Amino acid sequence: MSEITVRALTEDEWETYRQVRLAALEESPDAFVATHAEESDEPEDFWRERMTRSQRLLAEVDGDAVGVVSLGAAPESGSDEVGQLFGLWVDPEWRGRSVAASLVREAAKEATGRGLTHVFYWVGTDNARAVAFASSFGFRPSDKRRPMRVQGDSEEEIAMVLPLGEDRG
Repeated sequence: MSEITVRALTEDEWETYRQVRLAALEESPDAFVATHAEESDEPEDFWRERMTRSQRLLAEVDGDAVGVVSLGAAPESGSDEVGQLFGLWVDPEWRGRSVAASLVREAAKEATGRGLTHVFYWVGTDNARAVAFASSFGFRPSDKRRPMRVQGDSEEEIAMVLPLGEDRG
């Protein structure tokens, strides 16, 4: 198997992010708040601005994009020392082959490098697979809940929390 590499995208790589984001919205429409139709016609300025709001990490195999995750602020935490992972997506052909794991590992390294103490990852309370995946990395359920932000879904999300750094408590 070819090696999975993960790298941070720069603002100038907005087109790469746009391509992967639109592929994710098209392939997994129920997994995201936005839709392919809403974002596909957005201009360059929209994508460039989006690149400045959060760190976008791209997983590649032999130069081909196979997954993406974003690392951003977690305003609901009330702390500048807490971030959140969101927008995790892996190309269906690469699922089950450690792409998501590679993305989350790199995002945790990035967060630690920024001095963050914890990272949130919101998952549907009924999504046992996502909860198990997050738990395998050391994410633990918190008491934070919110309505699922995906359109038309009445499910609830839970914040899974990963402690970073030396103190894993």
